[in-house]
Amino acid sequence: MQFQQLQYFVAVAETRHFTRAAELVHVAQPSLSQQIKALERELGADLFRRARGNITLTDAGEALLPLARRILEDAETARHEVQEVAQLRGGRVRLGATPSLCTGLLPDVLRAFHDRYPGVRLLIEEGGSHDLVRELARGALDLALVVLPLPTPSPALTTVELLREDLVVVSSPDAPRAGRGRRAVRVADLEGERLVMFRHGYDLRELTVAACRAEGFEPEFAVEGGEMDAVLGFVRAGLGVAVVPRMVAARSGLGLRVTPLARPGLHRTIALAHRSDVAPPRAARELQGMLLER
Repeated sequence: MQFQQLQYFVAVAETRHFTRAAELVHVAQPSLSQQIKALERELGADLFRRARGNITLTDAGEALLPLARRILEDAETARHEVQEVAQLRGGRVRLGATPSLCTGLLPDVLRAFHDRYPGVRLLIEEGGSHDLVRELARGALDLALVVLPLPTPSPALTTVELLREDLVVVSSPDAPRAGRGRRAVRVADLEGERLVMFRHGYDLRELTVAACRAEGFEPEFAVEGGEMDAVLGFVRAGLGVAVVPRMVAARSGLGLRVTPLARPGLHRTIALAHRSDVAPPRAARELQGMLLER
């Protein structure tokens, strides 16, 4: 059974005339008749009672008509949906990002993308780089913003560096300044400070703890286990200090004292990742371009 045969069948059923049906579907009448006969042979039943000037549906034709109409309508819906996606009037982008990037980098870029493509749904998944790499590998995400180097390098992923961001120390304005009041804090000055620390698996946790150990001390935690918003809230409440990206501190500065880290400081490299073996959908490629151009 061919899609075209169903079109011809519905046209004859609606016009009750082979010649007018052929004109409706823009085909020669003999070709239309041959296709209807081929359809009847395949189905093993006559679909029309043919009499001069009087074309009516058989019982088999009556049974087929609503099904054929539904198939044609579904095909039209499919065509429309695909065109919507192809022309970026619909579809979705599944983007993974670390929580700090959701707070700092993404809001402005996603707003610009939504303004340009309002019909495209944005599905955001927050997680650490390790979790996001795993979600990319299994096809659950189109793109992910991750911190380099990846915890588990994967040849199946393509990464493009996006930006290199400074880390800063945030504290409550009511608390004593970290580093004995210096304008810039050294990592060594964090010895003896009570830190508000992210949960295990958080990129910033690993980076901060490694930097402290490189200076010869184990960091002391006042509170640990939070996500970005919780960590900033605990710092505002005066529970301790935290090391966070400068972009996050700038957006969340109300109620926080922001102190830079003295040279060489601490930095993190943000990259945009996608699977190497599968090209991202068009909408994801458009968002990728906007992120790279920012």
